[in-house]
Amino acid sequence: MIRILTSGESHGDSLQGIIEGLPANLYFDIEYINHELKRRQKGYGRSERMTIEKDEIIVLSGINNCYTTGNPISIMIKNRGTNIELTEIMRPRPGHGDLGGTLKYNQKGGRNTLERASARETAMRVALGGICKLLLKEFNIGIYSHVVQIGDIKISKDIYNDISKEELLKSDESIVRVLDKEAEKLMMDKINNIKKEGDTIGGVIEVIGMNIPVGLGSYTSWDKRLDGKIAYSIMSIPGIKGIEFGLGFNTSNRFGSKVHDEIYYDVNGYHRKTNNAGGIEGGVSNGENIVFRAVMKPIPTLKKPLKTIDIETKEQVYAQFERSDVCAVPSASIVAENMLAYVLANEIKKKFGGDSIEELKSNFKNYIAGLKER
Repeated sequence: MIRILTSGESHGDSLQGIIEGLPANLYFDIEYINHELKRRQKGYGRSERMTIEKDEIIVLSGINNCYTTGNPISIMIKNRGTNIELTEIMRPRPGHGDLGGTLKYNQKGGRNTLERASARETAMRVALGGICKLLLKEFNIGIYSHVVQIGDIKISKDIYNDISKEELLKSDESIVRVLDKEAEKLMMDKINNIKKEGDTIGGVIEVIGMNIPVGLGSYTSWDKRLDGKIAYSIMSIPGIKGIEFGLGFNTSNRFGSKVHDEIYYDVNGYHRKTNNAGGIEGGVSNGENIVFRAVMKPIPTLKKPLKTIDIETKEQVYAQFERSDVCAVPSASIVAENMLAYVLANEIKKKFGGDSIEELKSNFKNYIAGLKER
């Protein structure tokens, strides 16, 4: 198995991460990982902290001469946005973990909860997910994303099941990571208006995994289902409140004959002409693109704060304000890409085994060859 672990606080000295289970001899492209971190920092509506932080990883162990050794890899990202006075959180923010964390861990206030529950932690997840992407690239598996909705502004096309890799890469050219230029302007205007009002706004992202082999995940036990594992990883991202695969909730208003993907066979093997299932059936990848959408709520830190209770006096007050984004939906799409990368890399390693990248690729090649004979 591949396992990841992160540590560190939002305003601490640094974030730390460990990933274990990667095969030896995988090329460790630091520039690629740092580029993933830069993608996370972009996006219209981000706070001024993103102009302060220059996220780059520092490798502490597990790499020798730019290649993995098979040992656990430990990395660090230094925090720069730490030069502010940190006050205790006595007026917990509705929608944040402040109050729950304070009560659960018997704290005086919500500062310790804020420091760890903060989305700043996702910078390390992106770095570790970037390492997983390097593994997936060895199998020609790519993961892409784009924004499909911010507030009530939606793109003109609902589902991008038939979109190309080249088209998806254009989302990085948009400041809100949207492929619809008309919607892009409307989204930026919406964010501007929300910012003036001292409010925040959420939205919906779509993530697409391409060239996924048949057979990742399993139906044999409930906790081995691939869609369940993906949902778990995506729902762990701060602010994400829902996920749907393929047609998702729209399957509820259609007949089965209009939902399920018919199966065909040609010289390339089994395939489908539609992908309403989002690439997963029975908890197992079916060879089509994995497609899901996730909804992100508005960020709970508001310049125009909501009512709350002072933890100390128990009086009705307004919530505390911390430096915060107005909209982090574009950033969330990058985090989601890298969480999917972690899940898929783990499934690749579990299914095909191997202590070195050469052994892993050999096992994979034999499996794919065998599929063509069935």
